[in-house]
This record gives sequence, structure tokens and C-alpha cells, in this order.
Amino acid sequence: MRCPFCREDNDKVVDSRLSENGFAIRRRRQCLSCNRRYTTFERLLEIGLKVTKKSGIQEPFDPEKIRVGLQKACWKRAISDEQIEKVISDVEQEVYSNFDTEIESGVLGEIVMEQLMKVDQVAYVRFASVYREFKDVNDFVDELRPILKKNTR
Repeated sequence: MRCPFCREDNDKVVDSRLSENGFAIRRRRQCLSCNRRYTTFERLLEIGLKVTKKSGIQEPFDPEKIRVGLQKACWKRAISDEQIEKVISDVEQEVYSNFDTEIESGVLGEIVMEQLMKVDQVAYVRFASVYREFKDVNDFVDELRPILKKNTR
């Protein structure tokens, strides 16, 4: 593993522990050249799960695409990287537990939104507005009604 700071390929593992509900190993490393520390994650490579888009095109399931969407939805919100990683981990766990070879993008989006709702309602609405392709303010209001009704109970 190359050090992200000095680019040397000379490090040692300082600490290892399970992460993401056991689906990854988090490793703290220390560069033996510059002595700086950094974190890496080791994940199981899942092969074969495809996401079927609305157009019918299939592509490999890529949690990185979920991360990008979540980071945009969570921009300028008090949401930590750890919370985003937990959402991704929970989505991955549900997807790999319930789908063997294929998942429709609509189902995947709903799973992401369900997990994001538990973290932040504003980020949820931001994500939903892009995912569900809101056309006008009425779409926002329609999405907010159930949230507001639930919060007034």
C-alpha cells in the first residue's frame, strides 16, 4: 500500500478491526518513511450483482455511486463520514442479503432513501428530489407531507 502523503510503499499495520457490520476490515497504517498514519478498508469483492436501470441497461452494483449521491445530498449538513459509511454499509447488507444476481435501480434507490431517512430528513428530501426527478415545488410538498405528519405525532 502506497502512503497517500509521501507515496512510499513501506508501511506497517498499527491496528485492525471489523467494520461495516463485519463486511470490511478497517486497518490503521503507519508509513515507515514519513511516520504519518492513514486508514484503509479491506472489503469482500462481491461478483455478479447487477443493477438494472430504467432503460433496461445493466451495470455492476457499485457502492461508490451511492457514496457520491449521499455526499451530494448531505452537503453542508451535520452528517459525518462515518454516518454516510454506515448508510452505505446498511444498504450493501440489505442488498446482498436479499438479492442474488440482480436488483432494479428503483428498488435500490428506495433502500438508500429508507436508510438516509434515519440519518437526516433534509438530506433525504435532497436525495429524493434527484432520485425521483421532482419537476416542481408540488413534488417537494408531496414528499414532505408524510414526514411532517409523522413529526407532529
